[in-house]
Amino acid sequence: MAKKQKMIVTGGCGFIGSHFIRLNLAEDNNTTVVNIDKMTYAGKLSNTTDFVNNPRYQFVKADICDVDAMEDALVACDIVVHFASESHVDRSIHTPQVFVQTNVVGTQVLLSAFKKYANPGALFIYISTDEVYGSLPIGVAIFTEADLLKPSSPYSASKAAAEMIVQGYTKTHGINAVITRCANNYGTHQDHEKLIPRFINNLIQNKQLPVYGDGLNEREWISVRDHCKGILRIIKAKNQRFEGEIFNIGSGEVFSNMEITQMLLEEMGRDESLITYVNDRLGHDRRYAMDSERFKNKFSWKNEDSLRASLSEIIAWYKSSDNNLLG
Repeated sequence: MAKKQKMIVTGGCGFIGSHFIRLNLAEDNNTTVVNIDKMTYAGKLSNTTDFVNNPRYQFVKADICDVDAMEDALVACDIVVHFASESHVDRSIHTPQVFVQTNVVGTQVLLSAFKKYANPGALFIYISTDEVYGSLPIGVAIFTEADLLKPSSPYSASKAAAEMIVQGYTKTHGINAVITRCANNYGTHQDHEKLIPRFINNLIQNKQLPVYGDGLNEREWISVRDHCKGILRIIKAKNQRFEGEIFNIGSGEVFSNMEITQMLLEEMGRDESLITYVNDRLGHDRRYAMDSERFKNKFSWKNEDSLRASLSEIIAWYKSSDNNLLG
């Protein structure tokens, strides 16, 4: 019989974290999942209703910057999957100190507790972002894990700084850690401040779609299901030692904001009269695209979903979820 494990998931009431917990509980009967979430605006208990009564699930309302709470929570843990993050670029421009506190200091507090109290050989997975690379010009090469980091916003700078702290703890203390840099995630349960749910909710309410600049900024997109399946592949290989290794996790599907907008208009039977161009965001990166071949080859993973084919499911979810509508 496989050994029972204790997994810590930070930010598990958020978009990606809740999807990951749901998938893990369905696929792994030997793991107890402890969800640590501060419950900011992006954390919703409604994201956990379908698994909240699972006997292998526990919820702890706590701030990852709280040293005592994190030391208590991480005692005898086997895995930490660290999703918790302030993640909205626009908010980071106006309140950067919040992003530094949560994303940088919070990661350091977790690592310190992990070093002291995790079981021997425990695995720490830090969920980062492709935004740490900065911007690519349209139509040129894609980022590899060896590229220099050139973050453009307080948000991406704080994520890059947290990566450096993970690697510093790995080098100094020998902890078993992995850093993943994921593309833009899409799927159900995403907060309405993000592009796809915001535009879906605006269209439901017959509101205008505010497109930044010329709308030609490009992003790589991956379904939250594919992303979470990829993280599980790392966990299933946890007997390997990871010395701060970095892996890109992307789908290869790159779309401009305008292409996303037009897909949504088409899916929802609307026309371009609902598009409004607004002033571009400060420091708005032009393009993100990554080479994910190292991850695919090492963990025998591949993405299965496509954005265009997934939109009808996502739209239907928001239409049936009144609490996700904008006021």
